[in-house]
Amino acid sequence: MTCPCCSGKPYDNCCQPYHKKEKFPTSAEALMRSRFSAFAIPNGEYLWETTSPGKRKFHNKKSLQEWGEINDWTKLEIVDIPSMNKVEFKAFYTDEDGNPQVHHELSTFKTIQNRWYYVSGIFLD
Repeated sequence: MTCPCCSGKPYDNCCQPYHKKEKFPTSAEALMRSRFSAFAIPNGEYLWETTSPGKRKFHNKKSLQEWGEINDWTKLEIVDIPSMNKVEFKAFYTDEDGNPQVHHELSTFKTIQNRWYYVSGIFLD
């Protein structure tokens, strides 16, 4: 299957190795794409594990898993990469009531011991 992150690559050659912990994303954009795919699959454990350890107390695996399950994640658009640790994106999805939605965010990431983590996001539009 084609990877949900909209890279155009097969899932097993794109985000799946990250989800299986066979390798780790090497940039904020790669982590962003793999997290979008984790919502689409869904894989709440991966989403929680790639959240900065200091921010995990604000999230839980179950709610991340459920957010992925109740929505149909259809498209990821990378809008801008203003710096090495920031990614602006639009995540398109259909909510549980069948309404099309767009989640527009500027996310901040950081590296800890050579691994990228999601830190926070600012909602746009």
